[in-house]
Amino acid sequence: MRTDAKVVHLKAAPEQKQNSAAGRLPVALISVRDKAAQQLRLALQTLFDNADDSLFEIADRATSNAEQNAFFEAMRDLRMKRRGIERSFLQQVFESFSKLNQYEIGKPAEPEASFENLALVQNDELEESVAIDTMVAKVMSRTSQSLSHLTTRINVLVSKKLDDKNNPLGPQQLCEYFLEACRSLGVEIKVKLIILKLFERYVLTDLEQLYAESNQVLVAANVLPELQSAQPRRSPNRPTTPGSSASRHGTGVGDAPAYADSGVQEAFGNLQALLSELRGSALPARNLPSDAIPISSNDLMRLLSHLQSRAPQQVDEFDLQGQLEQLLHRVSAKSGKSRVVGEVDEDVINLVSMLFEFILDDRTLPDSLKALIARLQIPVLKVAVLDKTFFSRGSHPARRLLNEIASAAMGWADQDEVQREGLYQKIEQIVARLLNDFVDDPAIFSELLADFLAFTGDERRRSELLEQRTRDAEEGRARAEMARQEVEHALNQRLLGKTLPEVVVRLLQEAWSKVLLLTCLKHGTQSEQWQAALATMDDLIWSVAPHEDVESRAQLLELVPSLLKNLREGLVSAAFDPFSTSDFFTRLEALHVQTLQQLNQSTNPAPATESLDQGDAASEQKLVLPPREESANQAANQAMIEVNEEIVLLAPGETREHEPEVDLDDNDEALTQVDNLRVGSWVEFQEDEEHKLRCKLAAVIKPTGKYIFVNRTGMKVLEKTRTGLAIEFRRGAIRLLNDALLFDRALESVIGNLRSLKNNNGR
Repeated sequence: MRTDAKVVHLKAAPEQKQNSAAGRLPVALISVRDKAAQQLRLALQTLFDNADDSLFEIADRATSNAEQNAFFEAMRDLRMKRRGIERSFLQQVFESFSKLNQYEIGKPAEPEASFENLALVQNDELEESVAIDTMVAKVMSRTSQSLSHLTTRINVLVSKKLDDKNNPLGPQQLCEYFLEACRSLGVEIKVKLIILKLFERYVLTDLEQLYAESNQVLVAANVLPELQSAQPRRSPNRPTTPGSSASRHGTGVGDAPAYADSGVQEAFGNLQALLSELRGSALPARNLPSDAIPISSNDLMRLLSHLQSRAPQQVDEFDLQGQLEQLLHRVSAKSGKSRVVGEVDEDVINLVSMLFEFILDDRTLPDSLKALIARLQIPVLKVAVLDKTFFSRGSHPARRLLNEIASAAMGWADQDEVQREGLYQKIEQIVARLLNDFVDDPAIFSELLADFLAFTGDERRRSELLEQRTRDAEEGRARAEMARQEVEHALNQRLLGKTLPEVVVRLLQEAWSKVLLLTCLKHGTQSEQWQAALATMDDLIWSVAPHEDVESRAQLLELVPSLLKNLREGLVSAAFDPFSTSDFFTRLEALHVQTLQQLNQSTNPAPATESLDQGDAASEQKLVLPPREESANQAANQAMIEVNEEIVLLAPGETREHEPEVDLDDNDEALTQVDNLRVGSWVEFQEDEEHKLRCKLAAVIKPTGKYIFVNRTGMKVLEKTRTGLAIEFRRGAIRLLNDALLFDRALESVIGNLRSLKNNNGR
């Protein structure tokens, strides 16, 4: 029987069984899966074939024997386990496809982070995660459209809702498959990062071709054929083998004509139509000499490059259109003919000018960042002249670069000079690179986008980790605050209005309150431990109260040993200061002796001392009492105090701020504004006339009603209550920042303004 050589046979893949979920996949999707598995298998084989050489070269440059041995061990480990890694990787690919038509039954909720078991992400895991984010960002910058089309087509065929991130063939999933397959490798993080780099070089760089072929298979099966994807760009000498190690370059905006489908052309055509209708009324008319000759787009590019090389650092008063007119006058004078910009190119110039007017008026952007972005007007204009899809394609690298820069600087305050060491300098480098190097190859935008995403990916990951730790810490604080209130209530319920020895009040307020607090945090107020701690407190208060009946003497003799034992164990568990503990117990024992002496004045006190000694000996903590006269003197010197103020427990250095008493209706507009805030929302607080604070709502702590705000690094900078925020809204001290994509907002604003002008002129 003849077998097609292109079919991939995996013995370990359970999806191949007839009764498996994969059998329910559409035929076209099975074909996509098998072709992708074939390409990925060949790419992995090429990776492992080249891994030895790569690791050997690195080992040869090692600076120590230990480092060299680590690479040699990694080479050996990789050779031994390569088959298992290949099998595990491909099996995960098949399993992911098999789940596309399975309904996911509710998974058990992940346990919430608790105050007791907070853990920091290890540095190795952080480096690994940052490397993956960078790899994925590079792939997405090259393949965003073809991957998006593939995801859309798969969604038509399966029941599970997909996005680019959880697409079985998406870069995020493929990286996770490979990481999981490599778990058995006993290598250091340095070696693992090198292996990941090889995975990027030999596997991920070919994903553009994989997505193109997968889309073609689905188009042939009549799955959304109207979606037109760009054909991947190939180097003339590039081998077609999936594992080829030839030099690869991501497709950039230089491939733009491939995207120029009818929808794109229609979008730019609509913008042109709006401009044409407004020209001569709301917009200046083109008053051209009769002998005017439009210059070509190539000539316009040369003029723009001339202006770009001479663009000033400060562009506040730089009139691009005026400067261009002057150049055209000089060209006309030399040629003896009137040279003008063509109508299409003039429309592009007008649109880009309007876009930058919006961007530079946008209150979301810090002023210092506006100055940097303003210098990009000529490079952006050149891109738009070269590629009209700039106005309609959201994934255009030049648009994405502007959006990513604006997004990264969302929480950046102008007065924060520290940030200039990182983000500001990176943006400055991008601007300088475009002004100096961009002539007519827009692929530079793809390169800079990938580089900037790698830079911000590391920063974003670190800020997310710090933000999560901030949330965990605040949730822990909230639990501690709630527990503190429970302890305060228990103490005030028992002590308020009573007159007791000072030593007992101090013991309960300063020491036993800590025992109660820890018990509440660990076990809760419904636990046996909490009830036992309250009972010990009640026994202590009863033991120092005046008693006159004989039965109380017997009860006290029986109670004191176990009471002292419980007190000691509780204070030890709370790590209370042993010196203070000793002083408390010395004075407390004197009080108990005095109480017993008062109950039995007509009898010999020796039995009382003997009973106490025997009782405490049973608890293996013998109580040594001072002589009778000394005990009596100590007890007599101990002051009695009346507890007439509520006990308030505060941590060292803590103050309890009282919220201003403001009576707001439930339907108050300010409260509605607070309730509309969502975690992740960026806001700007006007602290005073000169200072503004930009921060993000990181968490709403429900038990305490606290709103926690962090800065762009994830560090807590502000804490407010619901009422406190409502007051800030009322006095206009809070402004919501629009975190929608900057360029998209600018384009929407330009289109909206043009349509508004058109409607006004039509009246």
